[in-house]
Amino acid sequence: MAIQRSNPSSLAEPGGYSHVVRDGNIVWIAGQVARDASGNTVGVGDAEAQMEQVFQNLKNALASVGCDFTNVVKVNTFMTHREDIPAYRKVRPNYINSDLPVSTLILCSGLADPEFRVEIECTAVVPS
Repeated sequence: MAIQRSNPSSLAEPGGYSHVVRDGNIVWIAGQVARDASGNTVGVGDAEAQMEQVFQNLKNALASVGCDFTNVVKVNTFMTHREDIPAYRKVRPNYINSDLPVSTLILCSGLADPEFRVEIECTAVVPS
């Protein structure tokens, strides 16, 4: 099977990269930020609203290849504000609450847009 690259219509146009790449049964989801399908930033200054949008984007990206959060094996989270960790811990279990993946949380000085407080990428295994 050839490597498949896609940009689901439920996600903002990425411009210069693919949101989803599948090679065999492995899927990589590009870092998702708080942008809706129209490209508007959601929840400026509101960590919880941004977390919700990011996880919805991940959910949509996973669904585009027949997966959900139970198929996720690795999550990398990048956050710009340490004080947003409680919002992350509040929202994450609404999406990832069983079949826990390995996970990394990194605090960083900034993301691609200064309005973004969080970016999350993941790797999943497509069910056989």
